[in-house]
Formats: sequence, structure tokens, C-alpha cells
Amino acid sequence: MKLVVVSAGLSVPSSTRLLGDRLAAAVSAGAGAGAGGGVEVEVVELRDLAVEIAHNLTTGFPGPALGAALSAVTEADGLIVVTPVFSASYSGLFKSFFDVLDRDALTGKPVLVAATGGSARHSLVLEHAMRPLFAYLRAVVVPTGVYAASEDWGAEGLAERIGRAAGELAGLMSGGGFAATRPSAPEVVPFAEQLAALRVP
Repeated sequence: MKLVVVSAGLSVPSSTRLLGDRLAAAVSAGAGAGAGGGVEVEVVELRDLAVEIAHNLTTGFPGPALGAALSAVTEADGLIVVTPVFSASYSGLFKSFFDVLDRDALTGKPVLVAATGGSARHSLVLEHAMRPLFAYLRAVVVPTGVYAASEDWGAEGLAERIGRAAGELAGLMSGGGFAATRPSAPEVVPFAEQLAALRVP
């Protein structure tokens, strides 16, 4: 199976690329544990393609590096797409890449959406910007998106979200769906008991 990571990080090193790498490693581990495991991972760094993307937007023709990246995305069995948050949405570079991709290239393709930002306040970018974009492109977006704010690195919760999302993508790529990869449900505490626990003596 071929997994392609599309990273729109601009700096070197980039937290956006780091998140993409961690997600790819988790998908590879999950797919490798299943039948017929083995995942080939290719990373597309949009920073390196910025000039060719701009030329394609104005001329309608991709340069050789951009053409290879577009082909990799089209031929992938699954995608991880990661962008930094700019002005409460995905970056212009990220959107421009998918603007020059063939409109049918992602039809039915499993996609994991992820983003990085300086504050947890921007986490809804996954739901109000990224998920609608890939739904429009007729991709199959996994239920769990992953957002990593600056304070999430090294904190509890991020590794769990990465594992859950990666399991869902690995399941879709292998044709087994994602229901079996979901973690067990937490114990349900009745609402009345939760309220009682909050009462001040």
C-alpha cells in the first residue's frame, strides 16, 4: 500500500511536518500489524513546490516536480494532509495545491486531516475548513482529525489522537473499515452522579 503525506509547513524544522511524520509512522505500524502489511510512505513538501504551484495556477501546466507530486497523490491508497493554521483556516499554499489537483483524483480515497497552530482555539479548523474541502473533493475523510497546538507536544492526549486517527486510516486503506480500530468506550458515568461530584460541601 502507498501512503502519501502532504505537508504545508513552511519552516525547517516544521511542527507540521513532524505531525505528518508521526501520523505516517502510526499508520505504518497499524497497517503492518494487519494481514498483508507493509506501507510505502512518500512525503510531499509543498514548500518546495510553491513556485511551480503558482506557475500552474497561471499557465495551467505543472512543472516536473509538481507533476510528480500530483501523480503521487492520485495514485496513493491513502493520504495524510497537514497544514499550519493561517487566519483561522488552512494555508493558501495548501489550498492552492489541491486547486491544481484533478477534481476527480481524490474520489473515494481515504484521507486523514490534521493541522498545527499556536493555540488550541484554532482546533475547529479541522471541522469548519478541512473536512468540508475534502468532502467536496469526494474523499473519504476518517472520523478523527488531529490538531496539535504548541502546548500539545509532549502533553497527554496527542499520542492517543494520533493512534486513533492512524488506526482509522489504516483500516480504510486495507479495506477493513475503521470500526475495529476504535479504542474501547470509556466507562459511562450518569449525569446526575457527575453533578453530585461537583457539589461543594
